Amino acid sequence: MTPPAVTLLDVARAAGVSKSTVSDALQGSGRVAETTRDRVREVAEQLGYRPNSAARRLRRSSTGAIGLHLPQTATRLDYYMNLAFGAVQRAQEGGLDVVLLAAPAGAASGPLASRVDGLLVIDPEVGDSAVPGLLDAGVPVVTGERYLGPSPTPAGAVVCDNAASLTALLDHVRGRGARRPALLAPEGASAWAEALRGTAAAWGGSHGPQVALRTVPFAATAADAEAATRRLLASDPAIDAVICAPDGAAPGVLRAAAALGRTVGTDLLVASCVDGAANRGANPPVTAVDLRPAAYGRACAELLCDILAARTPPDTVRRHAWALETRPSTTG
Repeated sequence: MTPPAVTLLDVARAAGVSKSTVSDALQGSGRVAETTRDRVREVAEQLGYRPNSAARRLRRSSTGAIGLHLPQTATRLDYYMNLAFGAVQRAQEGGLDVVLLAAPAGAASGPLASRVDGLLVIDPEVGDSAVPGLLDAGVPVVTGERYLGPSPTPAGAVVCDNAASLTALLDHVRGRGARRPALLAPEGASAWAEALRGTAAAWGGSHGPQVALRTVPFAATAADAEAATRRLLASDPAIDAVICAPDGAAPGVLRAAAALGRTVGTDLLVASCVDGAANRGANPPVTAVDLRPAAYGRACAELLCDILAARTPPDTVRRHAWALETRPSTTG
C-alpha cells in the first residue's frame, strides 16, 4: 500500500510552526526568519514533502471560480439554500463564479478543487469523508463553523456563537415560566451540534433542573420532530418547554403538542435554534434564533475573497451575529 503523501500540515507540526509559515518558507516568500526558513526546508526534506503541482499552478494564475461544499442534507433545508445565495452574490461582486461541490466529493477534492481559486466548506462534519480532502486541496479554504476532526488548518473561518444563542433561548423560556425544558439536539460531530449539546448540559447545571436532551438527525424533518416529541412528553409529562434544533422541524413539535392536548404558548413553550419560513408560518408562529443565513454565506465568501486578494491574512476568524425572534409559541 502506498503511504499517504506528506502535507504542509505534517511539515508544520514537525517544525513547530504554522502551516502558512511553512508555505512562505518553501516558496521563499513572506516575512520568515532565515533560521526558520532553513529549519522548515530541512524538515520538509527529511519528511519527503513534495509540493502540490496543482496548488503551484493556482498560485500563479486565477481560475475565476471558488467551490462551495454544503452538508449532504442541505438541498432540502431553507437555511443552506439562503446561505448559498448569499455566498454566490458576494462572490459575483468579486468577479468569481461559484461551483457547487456535490457529494460524493472524491472528485471534488481532486481534479475539481484544482480548478478553483479557493473553497467554502460549510458546517463541516467529522463524518463527512469529503472534508479532509477539501481542506488539503492546495487552495485557501474558509469554513463556516470550525471543523472538529484532524485536518490541515483552513485559511479562515466564520463562526456563530451557538452556545450564546441556545443560552438565550433557554433563558427566555425560563423567564416565561418554564422549569423543565427539553432540547431536541442534532446528532453528529459538527461544531454546531456539539455546542448545542454541551451548552444544554452546562445550562442545566447552572439553573437547577437538567435540560432533557434527546437527539434527532442533523436535518430532522417535522415528522422526526413530532415522533421525538411524542416520546419525550409521554415519558416525562413535566416537560414544559421544547427547543427544537434542526431547521424546519419545529412544526412537528406543535403537532405532537396538539395531539397530546398541550396548549402551545401556555403550558408548553416551543422554540427553534434555527429560524425560517416554517417557523414564521406555523400556527402559532415559533420563537427562533435568526442566524441570518444569507448574510452568513456572504460573510464566508467575503472572507475568502479577502484572503485571495491578500487583504486579510490567513488564519483569520470572523464572528457572525444572530438575533432572537420571540413569537406566540413562547409568549402566549
